[in-house]
Amino acid sequence: MHIHLIAVGTRMPAWVDAGYADYARRLPAECRLELREIPLARRHKGSRLERLKAEEGRALLAAVPRGALKIALEVTGRAWSTPQLARELADWMQGGRDVALLVGGPDGLSAECLAQADRQWSLSPLTLPHPLVRLVVAEQIYRAHCILRNHPYHRE
Repeated sequence: MHIHLIAVGTRMPAWVDAGYADYARRLPAECRLELREIPLARRHKGSRLERLKAEEGRALLAAVPRGALKIALEVTGRAWSTPQLARELADWMQGGRDVALLVGGPDGLSAECLAQADRQWSLSPLTLPHPLVRLVVAEQIYRAHCILRNHPYHRE
């Protein structure tokens, strides 16, 4: 099973790329985390927000592997504790399907992405900077995997 983190935005700060790569590298092949960056829709004065979100949404959905479980990262989604995420991860791994985690651009996910998502996951009710979302997701997936393997990284 692969987890595809499909995120709008490119050219992240070096600390984000390094942190993400560190956690992704720690995960075993059975739970590989792969990042796919989608360029922001071109913004200019007078750009219509819904058109930009729709354009980014089409690109996100086009990047989802066929048959993958689609999970939209959305502030209004369901919040999971780390142990709950570990149970979700166990279910994903047992199910054998790839998982696509969809992260919208600065204006959020399109209505089409939300409608096509199998689930919606909220990392926090806080508004997080987009670069930080990648790092938090990678760390939490690594932590959830450690829980499943009784690895000492996670301590309660």
